[in-house]
Amino acid sequence: MAAVKIYTTPTCPWCKKAKEWMKKKKIKYTEYNVVSDKKARERMIKMSGQNGVPVIEIGKQIIVGYEVKAIEKALKK
Repeated sequence: MAAVKIYTTPTCPWCKKAKEWMKKKKIKYTEYNVVSDKKARERMIKMSGQNGVPVIEIGKQIIVGYEVKAIEKALKK
């Protein structure tokens, strides 16, 4: 399975939902708090063109927002 990274903020409800879904599905991920981690924030904006979170990186796939179907599809690649 490709590495899963999720870019979040502490107050984002969709970030919490995405992380809860991944935990329920036993998907291991690395979380980056873009409020406290400036380098992660810059990397997220550069790769996604977005300031909004969550941004989920699965291999080379970038998913903006909590989009279960897109996440499942990316995990299958």
